[in-house]
Parts: sequence; structure tokens; C-alpha cells
Amino acid sequence: MPSTLVAHQVRASYDDQPVLDGVSVDLLAGGVTVLVGPNGSGKSTLLRTLARLHTPDAGTITVDGVDAAHLRGRDLARRLAFLPQSSPIPAGLTVRELVGHGRYAHRGAVGRLRDADRDAVDWALHVTGTSAFAGRHVDGLSGGERQRVWIAMVLAQQTGVLLLDEPTTYLDLRYQVEILGLARSLADDHGITVGLVLHDLNQAAAYADRIVVLAGGSVLATGDPGTVLTSDTIEAAFGLPVHVVAHPLTGHPTCLPYARATAAAS
Repeated sequence: MPSTLVAHQVRASYDDQPVLDGVSVDLLAGGVTVLVGPNGSGKSTLLRTLARLHTPDAGTITVDGVDAAHLRGRDLARRLAFLPQSSPIPAGLTVRELVGHGRYAHRGAVGRLRDADRDAVDWALHVTGTSAFAGRHVDGLSGGERQRVWIAMVLAQQTGVLLLDEPTTYLDLRYQVEILGLARSLADDHGITVGLVLHDLNQAAAYADRIVVLAGGSVLATGDPGTVLTSDTIEAAFGLPVHVVAHPLTGHPTCLPYARATAAAS
């Protein structure tokens, strides 16, 4: 059965400045949920709070029905994996060695990789398409290759929930499509519950089963792309007029921003 991750009435702040105000989110089990919203709306804070990297001021977060606050770090890491927006480029590590670090929550007291750990690493390399360069050093890879390796590392945790914070940042269009296609296949082919933060509304529409629109630290709308991505909702969130049309090939909602005339033509 696919894993569940639910936040209920979560409030969070940084330096006494409120960021999230009573946010309730239910990631679609075995599907792809995308968080969207303007800068400062609380998307990344919510994702970090879901991963228990930021302590909420109030509210509850449950993983498979268990209060995350009651789980030990290793126990949580066996249920939920999180990849931040950017990670330092490790020097001197091969791809296989880095992916092996994803097994830290499963290793025994000695800390050595066992057969089950090596099998998990091989699987993570395979599903991310990184097996071919498993022996190369991470610092010699392209940006897109490196991002797939980082995803392989968190997949090696073999959790039921995967959270990715802006995984397409700094990538060209080809690698963006590859990463988002990977996220889609992890849900479709492996039953992993995937939560993403994205800025591109059209990419969110193309790859998400469920979209959560955040604005001002609150949930403005949640549901499937066709229900959520409306002109009214997008303008309310971003303060920008948008014309929404159906994609001619896929039927997904496509957002076309436009500027209103500010003065009558002379």
C-alpha cells in the first residue's frame, strides 16, 4: 500500500516571523503532489517541515498514520526521504559511493554495506539511469547528471515518501523533463508518494496528480490540475492576470500570462 504523508493545521515561523499559518496538506498516496505559489509563500518551508527539518510551532504531521514527532531520526529516514534545492558537490566521491550514503538509516552497528544495501544502491542507480557512470566522480558530472545522482542517493533510502525541493532549478529544458519524468515514473511504476516544489505552473500541470497552491503562508487551493489552475486562482496567488487554455496535445491546463493595458491607446 502506498505511503501517506499528512500535515494538519501546521504553523511555522523563522525568527518569530510567521511563514505558515494553519496549513493542512495531504500528499496523494502513490501519486505526485506539486506545491506551487509565489516567492515567500511558504512552499520550501512546508516541504522542510514535512521532512521534520524545521520544527512547526503548532499542528501535526503524520507518516503512514504515525506522528512524525514521535519517530526517531533513523525510523523517519526509513519512511521519508528529502532532497533540498541544492547540495554541495562532494570532492573525491564516486557516484556509487555517494548513493551508498543513502543507506545510512539501514546500516548495522558496524556501518558496512550489506547485500541488501548493495541491492538498494543498484536499484536506485538503475531507476535513475545513472548505472552507466556509477564509477565516475560526482564532481565531474554535468548538472543534470548530478541531480539524478542526488535523487538516486535519496531513493537508496527505500522510503515510501520522496520530497524534492525545486529539483529542476538550474537545469536546462531537457534535464528538467528528465527529472520530472523520473518523478512521474517513481509514482506510477514504484508506488512512491512524491511531493515536489515547482515554480513552472505548466510543468506542474503536466506532471502532477494533485496541486497545492500556497499564498501568504496559507493554502489557497488544492486539487487536480484542471480544477486548481484557473485564471482566478492564479491571479489571486500571483497578482498576475493569466489566460488558461487546454494544451492542444495533452489537454493539460496551460497558463499564458499577459499584461493588461494601463492606458488607453492614443
